[in-house]
Amino acid sequence: MPLPREERTQQVARDDSRPNGLGEDVVSAARSNRRDGSAGLVAKNRSENDPKYAIELKDISKYFGSLAALHPTKLAVNRGEFLTLLGPSGSGKSTLLNLIAGGSGPSTGSIFLDGRDITRMPPRERGIGMVFQNYALMPHMTVFENVAYPLRARHFDRSAIRAKVTEALDRVGLRGLEDRKPRQLSGGQQQRVGIARCIVYAPAIIMMDEPLGALDKNLREQMQGEIKRLHKDLGTTFIYVTHDQEEALNMSDRICLMSLGAIAQLGTPDDLYFRPRSRFVAEFIGESNIITGRVEGNGRMLVSGNETFLVPHEKRSTGSELTVMVRPERVRICGSAESVTTGENVLDGEVVGTAFVGGTTRVAIQCANGLHMTAKMMSDRLATRPAAGDQVRVCWSSIDTVTLDS
Repeated sequence: MPLPREERTQQVARDDSRPNGLGEDVVSAARSNRRDGSAGLVAKNRSENDPKYAIELKDISKYFGSLAALHPTKLAVNRGEFLTLLGPSGSGKSTLLNLIAGGSGPSTGSIFLDGRDITRMPPRERGIGMVFQNYALMPHMTVFENVAYPLRARHFDRSAIRAKVTEALDRVGLRGLEDRKPRQLSGGQQQRVGIARCIVYAPAIIMMDEPLGALDKNLREQMQGEIKRLHKDLGTTFIYVTHDQEEALNMSDRICLMSLGAIAQLGTPDDLYFRPRSRFVAEFIGESNIITGRVEGNGRMLVSGNETFLVPHEKRSTGSELTVMVRPERVRICGSAESVTTGENVLDGEVVGTAFVGGTTRVAIQCANGLHMTAKMMSDRLATRPAAGDQVRVCWSSIDTVTLDS
């Protein structure tokens, strides 16, 4: 007798609580009877005429009553790219990841994987691998047994399991640790086991939900390099979730920056860093000097204190409000006798603080017109490090000034 709908939903949830449950296509594996370890889900679901995108979201949204966790969103993920979902807590990035994985269904819209509509497909049938921040390893199993788990669930034969687990452990640098239990491993090694378990069955999409959040800074940076190498070696589409801006800039082909349940900007790391569209993007990605004022004629803007700056403001009407951004590394401290080139802006100010952070030194300057500016310079290029109270000139080029939408 069929289970009631509510009980069937609970059963799916129980199935998906297993390690990598979101990526386990147990039903399809049983039907295809791939016990010999031959090409699995990825090859099976791809035709000779592959669709353009690995993942395509068409107006998907998620509402909880009147609360919009995700506003209607369109997003296309290119095949083989490394896309990072970046944003602060509550921005909608985890909701978006969960919808793609099938952890919950969208309120509106459709989700396509390799051109197939998977909007209502159970999570374990989607062919999506997951790597979690908390590793989700089974403590009573060895490294080998943890990595082999998805293959045994798919009824691979013993020789295929041995070969595939060995290959996966080689890829993550854990060969020789097959017989250890998770408690005998470091945090970085445990995360590598989680990654090996995810890639061992060649999922069509690999999704990582803040996988490095529990690691210290040095190990996190090391693992970033390993994940990038793994992505290059596998050629698989990666969707990566993080709130760490530097991590996103370092690892991504493209970044999808989210805010308040919507995409704030989608583009390459260079796009978001050097060409932010809004004040939110400029302030969330890296450090920035924000200047507000009104548009004047001849490519100038007027700020407080009747100071004018050269800025790009095409298509802005005279008298309209304008917000611009200058990155601290584009700001320099000019000597009193140093000549200023055409197109540069110059302000007099006083150093109110410095911060030596190894390779770079940040200098905070209070300018005469009330603006607060930050300059960031290479430490080894400073003949003398500025000190609080020093009177300085602050210079930057108009071409390094970015006009923001808001």
